[in-house]
Amino acid sequence: MPISSSAPRAGVVIAAAGESRRMGGIDKVFSPLRGQPVLAWSVGAFHRLAEISSIALVLRADLIPQAQSLVRQRGWTKIAAIVPGGARRQDSVLAGLDALGACDIVLVHDGARPCVDAATILRGLDAVSRGGAAIAAVPAKNTIKVVDAQHRVIATPDRSTLWQVQTPQVFHYAILRAAYARAGADAHAGAGVTDDASLVEQAGHPVTVFMGSYRNIKVTTPEDLAIAEAFLGDGPQS
Repeated sequence: MPISSSAPRAGVVIAAAGESRRMGGIDKVFSPLRGQPVLAWSVGAFHRLAEISSIALVLRADLIPQAQSLVRQRGWTKIAAIVPGGARRQDSVLAGLDALGACDIVLVHDGARPCVDAATILRGLDAVSRGGAAIAAVPAKNTIKVVDAQHRVIATPDRSTLWQVQTPQVFHYAILRAAYARAGADAHAGAGVTDDASLVEQAGHPVTVFMGSYRNIKVTTPEDLAIAEAFLGDGPQS
């Protein structure tokens, strides 16, 4: 699906509306990380890049005032909207797409991945220009077992074929929009999918992987904050 010959307009949906159930009662995206909220690191990585035109933040409704204050404090001029999320991740991303408005390329990123770096984002923009749908991922380092409900091993996949998926996931805007439209009523029922690439795959469009980073972890538990702190060092925060 072609995009304009001029520099494509790239927008970002940052999904940060999760419940933080495994964080021991604290909200992960506003947890302090080297003196700044986790969300500040995640947004800042995109905001600094000239290739990024606009950003939509999707959060729990009760966190929106904090996010608005953070945007003012940081002087983030690329924030197009801050909107409440839905019941599931895909509902939240759809809300972000609606708020972002049409662009050539859309990147979807987890707000709880503060260690994403510019090199990974730029690899994603390069990869999507060749196929229209590309996702950050890293080759699995460990052997993976498939187990049943009784925890019995039923298969051992070939590790060389396994990649651990991250974000950003990068799409031509029209491709992701079409995937949501195709999902239709199913996009608002059931458990939903765990990432946007799954909707694009279900729509029949090929998805490729580009190299992410083993440092691009998702903060899920309090222990992850210590790991992220070590990875970030004294890197940029704005």
